[in-house]
Amino acid sequence: MKKTTRYLLMVPCIVMLIVFLILPLLSIIMPTVFKEQFSLDAYIQYFQDEYYRQIFFRTLRIAGLSAIICMILGIPTAYFISRCKKKWRGIWVAISIFPILTNSVVRSFAWIQILGKEGIINNLLMQLNLIDEPLTLLYTEFSILIGTIYLFLPIMIITLVGVMENIDTDLMEASQSLGANRFRSFLKVILPLSIPGILVGSVLVFTGALSAYTTPQLLGGNKNLVMATFIYQKAMSEGDWTGAGVVAVIMIVTTLIVMKGLQYITSKIDKRGETHA
Repeated sequence: MKKTTRYLLMVPCIVMLIVFLILPLLSIIMPTVFKEQFSLDAYIQYFQDEYYRQIFFRTLRIAGLSAIICMILGIPTAYFISRCKKKWRGIWVAISIFPILTNSVVRSFAWIQILGKEGIINNLLMQLNLIDEPLTLLYTEFSILIGTIYLFLPIMIITLVGVMENIDTDLMEASQSLGANRFRSFLKVILPLSIPGILVGSVLVFTGALSAYTTPQLLGGNKNLVMATFIYQKAMSEGDWTGAGVVAVIMIVTTLIVMKGLQYITSKIDKRGETHA
């Protein structure tokens, strides 16, 4: 195929990227940095405000913890599924992705029934005489974190299953034949080879948790705003579209920084492995 033909085939894609990605981003960014002249005052003022900083760090905290916990829960689950027989693997995968098939609003209302003051957990604890009065589990950071983990754990599991099922089982057998037990073989063989999947899964969970709106809104309420719900409040309640744009740009930049950070960590781990090898 000629170079000219290849470039022509790329034109529709480039046009779509410009129209549906670049131009909308510019329409968000430009008002936040250009008024009469170039200025970053809007971003400086954002981080100078303690209330805004709390929302920013709360969002990072929830997204970071969600990614870490999904990683901890997803790695052994994905390994178990990847080593099952094919007929069982499909069943376990279907069970794992079942939460994704349910609307996020329905999932959030289910957690409201579980975590509420008259919910399942509080009723159970009171019946067991472990508490005298209902615990405040709903409309807290804890409830947002639980809902977010439930929302994105299937994504981590599916990502890791796809990577782990392609790792040759002979590698585990070779490791065990050299004296390593199954757990040590998993740490030295399976885990390092799964790093690309862990990286992708962590980025997907972090970015998803960072930008999630429905779950934090329903489970966190107005007292525990995150950046996504804060954008909605700024734009729709206050009519401050420039302020909403500032928050959106901060979210985008934060996501890019985290992605680059994870890539850097992964590259360091890979180099370390090469050194030991």
